[in-house]
Amino acid sequence: MQDENVLIKERWQKLAEIKEAGINPFPYTYEQTHHAEMLKQKYAKLSPEEKTKDKASVAGRIIALRRMGKATFMHLLDQTEKIQLYFRQEDLGEEKYAFLKKLDLGDILGCSGTLFKTKTGEVTIAVSAIQLLAKCLRPLPEKFHGLKDQEIRYRQRYLDLIVNPEVKKVFEIRAKIIKAIRNFLDQKGFMEVQTPILQTQYGGANARPFVTKINAWNMPMYLRIAYELHLKRLLVGGFEKIYDLSSCFRNEGSDHTHNPEFSMIEIQWAYADYNDMMKLTEDAFVFVAKEVLGTTKITYKDHVIDLKAPWKRMTMKEALKTFANIDVDQYSDKELFDLRITYNIDYKGDLNRGTMIALLFEELCEDKLIQPTHIIDHPQEISPLAKPHRKNPGVVERVEPFILGWEFGNGYSELTDPELQKRLLEEQAEKGRGGNEEAHPMDEDYINALEYGLPPNAGMAFGIDRMVMLFTNSESIRDVILFPTMKPEKAPMLFESKKEKETMLSVALINKSMKLEPWQQMNTIAHLTAAFGARTGRELFYKDTIKTAEGYDIKLNTAHAIMIKEIDSHHACLELLKKARELDLEVAEFTKEMMESSDDAKIEKITKNKKLSEIEYLGILIYGKKKVVEILTQQYKLFT
Repeated sequence: MQDENVLIKERWQKLAEIKEAGINPFPYTYEQTHHAEMLKQKYAKLSPEEKTKDKASVAGRIIALRRMGKATFMHLLDQTEKIQLYFRQEDLGEEKYAFLKKLDLGDILGCSGTLFKTKTGEVTIAVSAIQLLAKCLRPLPEKFHGLKDQEIRYRQRYLDLIVNPEVKKVFEIRAKIIKAIRNFLDQKGFMEVQTPILQTQYGGANARPFVTKINAWNMPMYLRIAYELHLKRLLVGGFEKIYDLSSCFRNEGSDHTHNPEFSMIEIQWAYADYNDMMKLTEDAFVFVAKEVLGTTKITYKDHVIDLKAPWKRMTMKEALKTFANIDVDQYSDKELFDLRITYNIDYKGDLNRGTMIALLFEELCEDKLIQPTHIIDHPQEISPLAKPHRKNPGVVERVEPFILGWEFGNGYSELTDPELQKRLLEEQAEKGRGGNEEAHPMDEDYINALEYGLPPNAGMAFGIDRMVMLFTNSESIRDVILFPTMKPEKAPMLFESKKEKETMLSVALINKSMKLEPWQQMNTIAHLTAAFGARTGRELFYKDTIKTAEGYDIKLNTAHAIMIKEIDSHHACLELLKKARELDLEVAEFTKEMMESSDDAKIEKITKNKKLSEIEYLGILIYGKKKVVEILTQQYKLFT
C-alpha cells in the first residue's frame, strides 16, 4: 500500500482539479428517491439480465470501485445496504465518464438511472447521471480490524460505521430497544419527565459525582448521578406513574460494563411496592425482547438466556448459602469480618455487618447469576433510601435484577418516613465527611419535600447500555455507546499553565464555637500550616532563598497567600471538608485531641474509639486553586 501521506496528497490534487472544472464538490442538497435495501428487495425477482425502465436516485459512499476501460462497476453504501452501480461511457458521454477517474473509495456520490439484474443475478442501477456530494480526502482503512490501534473503533466511530456495517445494526437495535421501552411504559399509563442534569446537590445513588461550576452564581454544581430524588419530589407534587430515560454521569473508572456517562431509565410508581416493580421489570424485558427480537430467548456467547417471566427470586442471604455455603446468621461480627482475609476482599472505611454481607455477595455470588434473577431483601446499612422490610428486621425491601452475572438494575419499596430518612441520610453524610466519596449526601430540600407527604411508592432503575449488550451479544459497553468516554491520546494536564500554578491559596478556619484562648488559636493555626506544609513539600516555594544587597541569604516564604477565617461549628467544618475533598483540594485538620497530647499513639487510640461526629475540630485548612478556594470559603468572614 502506498504511503498514506502520498494518497492524501493525490486526493487533494483531485479535489483541486474538480474545482478548476467548475464542479462544486460539496453541494447543498441531493434528491435521494430510494434506499439500497428497498431496491434490492423490490427487484429481487428479476431474472438475470432482465432490464426495467424504472428509475431511481440513490446516494451513499463508494466502498468498491472496479474500472474496466469503457465500463465501470461500483458499490455504493447508504444507511440501509450497499447496491451495485454500472457506468458506461456510451451512456454518460466521454466527458462525464472521464469524471469517474477523479473519484476514490470513500467519496460520497449521488447517482440516478434504471434498474436491471446482471448475469450473476445482482440488482444493479445503470447510471445515467452522477453528482459528487462530498470528496473523501483520507483513504479508508483497507482492513479495519487490522489496524494496530485496537481502540480506533471507539475513538473514530465514524470510520467504524463506514467499514463495519454490522456495527450500525447494533445501534439500530439500540434505537428499537429504547423505543420499545417507551411504548411499553406509555401503554401502562406512565408519563416521561425530564429531571435536571446540573444539580446543586447530587443524590439518589452511592457514587462519586462530576463537579463543575456555574459562573453566574459563582458556586460548584454537580452532574446528576441518578434521577430518583427528583422523581420522588414529583410524586409529592401529585404525579403517580412517571419515568426518566436519559443519561447519568458517575465519576468512576471504565470496564466492560461501566462507562462514566451511561444511559439509564428510572421508574417511580405511587401506591406500588417492590413486588409490583419486579413484575413490571420482568414484563418490560419480555415486551422489548418480543418487539425487537421476536423471542424471549437470547443467545449471549455460550449462554441461552430466557427472559420469560416470572424470574427467580432469592434473598442476598439465600444466595450466599446457595453459592458460597455461608450462612451469615451463624457468624459473629468478628467471624464475618475475618472472611475478608479468607476471600481477599479489599475494603476501605468503616465496616459493619450489612456492608460485609454485601461484599461477600459481590465477591462470591454475582458471577453465578446467569439466568434472570431478582436478588431481594438487602442489608439496611447499605440501602438508605429503601423501606425497612415489613417482616424481617435488619433488611430492607430492595431488589437488584441480575442477568449474566451483571447487575441490571436497582429498585425499592421507597422510604417515605421523613424522620427515618433524615436520620439515615445523616449517617451517610457522616461517612462522606469521613472520606467515603461514594456515601450519599444529605439533601435538606428532599427531606423538606417528604415532610409534605410522599405516598407509598416503588422505584426501579435499570441500565439501557447493558440491556443493549445482552440483546446484541456485545462484548463491551463501548460497543453499544456510539461515543464512549475515552482518554485522549494526548491528554491535557490539569493546572499545566504557569499562571495557574502560581495562583493558589490557603485558607485556615478557626472553629469559633470551641471558644479557644488566644494561645490556642495561634497553636491551631501553627499546627495546621505546619502539617499542610510538611505534606505538600517544596512545591510551595518559588525558590529557597533570596539575597540582600550584601549577599546575605534570607529563607523565602511560601509563594502562595494564606488567609485566616472563622467557621461557626463542628458540623460546618465537616461539611466544608467534604466539599473540599470532592473538589480534590488539599486539606489539613486539627482536633482537640491533637492539642491535648503530643503522643500520636495516644491520639490514635482515643480517636479510634470515637465516631466522627464526636471528634471536636479546632480548625481546618483548605488549599488549592485560588478561585476555587475563594468560592468555597467566601461565606466565612475573616478571623478577628
